[in-house]
Amino acid sequence: MGMLVPGYGGGSLTDLPGSLLAALGLREPNALALEPADRVCLLLVDGLGAELLSAHPERAPFLASLAGRTLSAGFPSTTVTSLSSLGTGLTPGEHGMVGLMLALPGTGHLFNCLRWTAPEGLTVEPEEWQPAETVYERAARAGVRPVYVAPAEFEATGLTRAVYRGVRYAPADSVDERVARAHAALRESRPAHATVYYGDLDAAGHMTGWGSDAWLRQLSVVDDMAQRLAEGLPPGTALYVTADHGMVNATERIDAERVPELTEGVELLGGEARARHVYTRPGAAKQVLESWRGFLGDRARVVSRQEAVESGWFGPRVREAWLERIGDVVAVPYGGLVLTAPTQHPVEARFAGYHGSLTAAEQHVPLLEVRS
Repeated sequence: MGMLVPGYGGGSLTDLPGSLLAALGLREPNALALEPADRVCLLLVDGLGAELLSAHPERAPFLASLAGRTLSAGFPSTTVTSLSSLGTGLTPGEHGMVGLMLALPGTGHLFNCLRWTAPEGLTVEPEEWQPAETVYERAARAGVRPVYVAPAEFEATGLTRAVYRGVRYAPADSVDERVARAHAALRESRPAHATVYYGDLDAAGHMTGWGSDAWLRQLSVVDDMAQRLAEGLPPGTALYVTADHGMVNATERIDAERVPELTEGVELLGGEARARHVYTRPGAAKQVLESWRGFLGDRARVVSRQEAVESGWFGPRVREAWLERIGDVVAVPYGGLVLTAPTQHPVEARFAGYHGSLTAAEQHVPLLEVRS
C-alpha cells in the first residue's frame, strides 16, 4: 500500500472553499473550476472516503449515481486538519492545525486540537492558535453570510471558534433538522452558502470498523440525507458532497508507549495512531529517528521534521511559527498498522477503524455534485 503526497493547489480539500465562493461570483481562486451557481450547499460527511464509498454502492445508490471526482484530504488525514483547511482555504502548513495532539511549545505538554483540551493551568485561545482569516469571514465581508448546520454540542467549542469564525451557526441534531435548516438557509438569500456536517459515519467506523453492519447502516443514512437535501434545493443551487478523510481497519497494533525502541529519547508522543508526531528530548532526534525506522521497517514511513516539510506533506510551505508543532520525527503506518498510546488514549487504542496516514484509503475523498 503506497503513500500519497496530497495534491495541494488543484485537487485537495484546501482548494474547495475558495472554489465554492468563486462559483458564487466572489473573487476567490477557483482551483477546482466549479461552475457558477446562485447558491451552494456542502454536505460534509465525516469519514466518507472515496474508496469506502465505491466499495458499497448498493448501500448508497443516490451518491453512487452522482457525477464527481476525487480530492486528497491533506496531511494528516484527520478531522481537525481537514476542517481547518476547509475553514481557511489554507494548507496545514499555513493554518498550523497539523495534527490531533500537538506539543505546546515551551510547556512540555500536549494539546488536543479537536476537543480543545490543554493541561490544567494552560489556556489556548482559538484565535491565537489559528489566527488566519477564515473563508467565511471573507464571504461575509463580500455580502454572503455562510450558514453552518451541525449538532448543538459543537457550537461553542474551541475548534469552531478557530476555523468557523464568520458563520451563522444553525444547531441541528437530527437528520430531519439538518435537512430543514439547510433548505431554509438556502432560501433566505441569493447568493447563499450552507454547510451541513454529519459525523455518525466516522463514529461507527471507529467503533466497529468501516464495512461493518453499523457502518453500512450509517452509509444508508448519509445516502438518504443527501437525496433529501438534493430534492429540496431551491432553483440555481449546487449541492456538493465531500468528506474530511477516509479510513482503514486495524490489522496490527503496536503499543508505542511500551516498546523500548519507540520510547527511548522520546519526550512527548503526539499526533494519533496513524500519524504520529514524535517530540524528542534535546539532542535525541537523530537517535529516535533511527530507532523508529529500525523497529518499524517497511511497516511505516518514518521521516524527520525536515523531510516531512520538504516532501510537501503539509503543503508547499510551512510557516516558521508552526514548525515546532510538527514532531521531530513523523511516523505514518502502511497497511492496517496502528501505533497506539493506551495510557494517553485508552478508548482510541481499542478502535476498529483509524485514519491519519497517507494511504489512498485515508487520503482520497469524493467530491460529488448535483444541481437543481
